[in-house]
Amino acid sequence: MRHHLSLSRRGLLRGITAATAATALASGLAACGGESDAATTTDAAGTVTVGRLSNGAAKETTLKVPEVKSISARLPESVRSSGKLVIGVGALPDGFPPLAYVGDDQKSLTGAEPDLARLVAAVLGLEPELKNSTWENMFVGIDSGRTDVAFANITDTEERKRKYDFASYRKDDVGFEVPAKSTWNFDGDYRNLAGRTVAVDNGTNQEKILLEWQAKLKQEGKQLTVKHYASKSSTYLALTGGKVDAYFAANPGVAYHITQTAKSPNATRSAGTYSGAGASLQGLIAATTKKDSGLAEPIAEAIDHLIENGQYAKWLAAWNLSSEAVESSEVNPPGLPLDNS
Repeated sequence: MRHHLSLSRRGLLRGITAATAATALASGLAACGGESDAATTTDAAGTVTVGRLSNGAAKETTLKVPEVKSISARLPESVRSSGKLVIGVGALPDGFPPLAYVGDDQKSLTGAEPDLARLVAAVLGLEPELKNSTWENMFVGIDSGRTDVAFANITDTEERKRKYDFASYRKDDVGFEVPAKSTWNFDGDYRNLAGRTVAVDNGTNQEKILLEWQAKLKQEGKQLTVKHYASKSSTYLALTGGKVDAYFAANPGVAYHITQTAKSPNATRSAGTYSGAGASLQGLIAATTKKDSGLAEPIAEAIDHLIENGQYAKWLAAWNLSSEAVESSEVNPPGLPLDNS
């Protein structure tokens, strides 16, 4: 079985729009070696603009983020003296909106992940240098030292902790999407799925969770009908056409699709979220550094600073991801267990 992160990420990849696919493909072709220096827009010193070039997925917001010298002083000397933070984002070739994808200028990397990376770099007083690569090459970049840290929807797992250090910053959630007019809500209880028909993507982590709930309900004499469709567009047609009650998918993909349908006759909404790690553990997304590099602690402090000063909440709100907020950044918190990764 593939890693939980890969499974949930695959669900996100399927959510890409045709327009984004075309623009991201151009970026991927430009980087035949599997890695590219991502085109990014620059901000004035002490400010970071999030949600820029998002193709309607985010509300553009400019935040004041001065360097915090008590935190930057804790950086490893090699990073501090370089004056830059080299950030890996594994979004080639297709991107995964709203987290990391090519923006509406058809060249700049945008998304919630690179935006948080730029906010962290500002707190640390470093110039952010984004490197977009394939998922596999992103980890090669960390291993080789070419990349300082990756921000790319990476799930904290016990297996990955053998090689990497983590600084958590977002819940790893799956979620239900329903038509805006629907009155149904999940409310964190699988029993509310009794009598419902739910669509889910084949081979994903959320399918595994849904089938477990289906089996539980069957034991209780209740029915949950699970449907699979060949594509995202077919799934959304089934949802808006009333053939299914809900679509169960990676929550960021749900959040992105809600922004894309907001002004259409087929508007949708979230009907609740659930931990991608299951009932026993809240899954976490984390900044990922080489083990014992000394970077995880100052990055976690920078994230905590953003949380305490309100920029973190504004970043999440800009990308419609407020439900995934954490109270603090943890260094190497409990991760997805080895028997479920």
